[in-house]
Amino acid sequence: MKNRISPTRIEELKANEIFVFGSNLSGHHGAGAARLAMNRWGAKWGKGVGLEGQTYGIPTMQGGVDTIKPYVDAFIDFAKKHQDKIFLVTEIGCGIAGFTPEEIAPLFKKAETVENIHLPERFWSVLNK
Repeated sequence: MKNRISPTRIEELKANEIFVFGSNLSGHHGAGAARLAMNRWGAKWGKGVGLEGQTYGIPTMQGGVDTIKPYVDAFIDFAKKHQDKIFLVTEIGCGIAGFTPEEIAPLFKKAETVENIHLPERFWSVLNK
C-alpha cells in the first residue's frame, strides 16, 4: 500500500501514468482537477467518462455516492485490463462535488488489491480503518 499512494499534487506524469480525476457527465472540464486534466494531459471537452490522453474521468457531479459507484467499478475493471499503466487517482468527488473521503474511499474497496491503482493517502486511511 505504501508505494501505492497518489501524490497530493500531481505536477507531471511518466509515459505509463494516467491521471484519474472527478468529472461531470457532460465533460465540461472548467475547474479543479478536471481543468488540469484537460490543460495538461489530454482530457477532451465534452467527454466526461473514461480514458482520454493520459487521463481517466470518473463522473462525480450527477447525484449521490450511489451514482458514482458504477463509474468507479468500471474504472477498476478497466485498470485490471491495462496492467501496463499506473493509475494515479486524485481525491475524486472531494472538491467541487462536495463529498468527503469517508464517503468516496469505500467505493474503491475493490481497488485495494489492484497493484496498478494508486489512491490518495486519505482514501487509504479510510479503507484501512
